[in-house]
Amino acid sequence: MKLCVQRLMLGMGALLMLPTAASAQGFAKQISAGDVSWMLVATALVFLMTPGLAFFYAGMVRGKNVLSVSMQSFVAAGIVSVLWGLIGYSLAFGPDHFGVIGDFSWAGLRGVSMYTPNTDYAPTIPHMLFMMFQMTFAIITPALISGAVVERMKFSSYCIFITLWSLFVYAPIAHMIWAKGGLLGLTGPVKALDFAGGCAVEIASGVSALVMALLIGRRRSNHPEELRPHNLPMTLIGTAILWFGWFGFNGGSALSAGPLALAALVATHFAGAAAALGWMAIEWFLYRKPSALGFASGAVAGMVAITPAAGFVRPGPALLIGLVAAAISFYMIKVKARMGYDDSLDVFAVHGCAGIWGMIATGLFATRAVNAAGRDGLFNGDPMQLVRQLTAIGVAICVAGAGTFLVAKLTSLITGGLRASADDEESGLDITEHGETGYPGEASGIPAFAAFD
Repeated sequence: MKLCVQRLMLGMGALLMLPTAASAQGFAKQISAGDVSWMLVATALVFLMTPGLAFFYAGMVRGKNVLSVSMQSFVAAGIVSVLWGLIGYSLAFGPDHFGVIGDFSWAGLRGVSMYTPNTDYAPTIPHMLFMMFQMTFAIITPALISGAVVERMKFSSYCIFITLWSLFVYAPIAHMIWAKGGLLGLTGPVKALDFAGGCAVEIASGVSALVMALLIGRRRSNHPEELRPHNLPMTLIGTAILWFGWFGFNGGSALSAGPLALAALVATHFAGAAAALGWMAIEWFLYRKPSALGFASGAVAGMVAITPAAGFVRPGPALLIGLVAAAISFYMIKVKARMGYDDSLDVFAVHGCAGIWGMIATGLFATRAVNAAGRDGLFNGDPMQLVRQLTAIGVAICVAGAGTFLVAKLTSLITGGLRASADDEESGLDITEHGETGYPGEASGIPAFAAFD
């Protein structure tokens, strides 16, 4: 324990130190300017996805909660960034312990060089750049969970929840699937494939969202019509930003500028487009009216599903993965309606279920012809890869489900409850939690004379 504290203190000191000219002399010859350039762009693209998520979610809630929902995405960028630099990155990617967690060796980014690579992870870019790229994943993952608890969770509880969740749920799952020696990844005993976040991002956030929806209960409304999206053009703008950012999310996970990044980018686009059209076709057949929200939801479901497979499959299977994802997520929303739980923005259906399908599909369609560092799936000669994928899915579900339940209970003890009061919900969380409104007067859903009482 004493050694851990010492490392943490040294790391915090290292975080404040500036690089020196002597440090630059250690710039590794194996660093690729092209790879660095691409990864800088990819990092920015993935970071842009979190503001995109804010638009995507905010358009689907009532006008009186548009700012509170947006803040849940933006505050994740602040909290998780600081946490990642202090201890999160070290726990997720630091030296392995028991296959499930790192340690404090890189706390405060001590030993994380901006001049030399960590060859265990990315041999042609600086270690610091790899850390920044992974930070953008750590930011958006807890922000995704907010879609299950919008319009009713206290902001203070949300901030504490994502802090604890990032340390006790995200960091272990990310370590197990991506870190050297992690239990589930290619360097560990299970050897599951997860190119860009099927377990750590999509399944973790989707399962956690379901747990939170069950714990926090349904939104209050006098009639279901009250819960309709207030601004679908905003949601479509968010979809466009997410789609754009996903090229960095999956393409950047190649960690280099080359054919593998291209393969991931192509698979991502094809899966998203196929799923968007698939969802639209289902609605057209059932309701005779394809919706804008359905097209947006389908696109996201398709890109979720291809995320673990993007760097392992050809374009043809990517199209199929997207189409199947649309059908799975569409009908899981119907299951939600029958069961009566209020996963408000369908995080479990779109991220959790499509992410599970994507991990399974990776075990079916993966081929070394796309990525020699990967493995062949069932349809390419290795039926055991599907077993490995199912093992990883099971572990991720268990860790996310149990971890989220415990973190939620601890958060509730700290803050005196997860949920805002009935009066606050009725007034809208924009005014009661943040003291401001997204729209003037009646457009916010709050009487003009009451907005700033």
